[in-house]
Amino acid sequence: MDPLIRITVIDREGQEHHLEAPTDMNLNLMELTKMEGLGVKGECGGMALCATCQVYVESDHALPEQSDDELDMLDQAFFVQSNSRLGCQIYLHSNLDGLKVRIAPEQD
Repeated sequence: MDPLIRITVIDREGQEHHLEAPTDMNLNLMELTKMEGLGVKGECGGMALCATCQVYVESDHALPEQSDDELDMLDQAFFVQSNSRLGCQIYLHSNLDGLKVRIAPEQD
């Protein structure tokens, strides 16, 4: 099995970035977008405590069910939509090949 998946990330300016991501390093989407310099802050370090990594999932991938912590954080976040997720809670696995997300607007 290929240890790389392809993910499309749309930044806050609307530009698409086609990324390759390893699936064998236990990375999450927030870490990937930070490494790629796409403006995601991830201030809490992936603990589902800040929502600065909020994304809108635009593809039809089956994602793991949201934890209570993620739901609580999204309940307090700005610009939440029905397809909102915290990037730090989406771990990069082979079943996410082709995932497409849009980075949510920054919360001032």
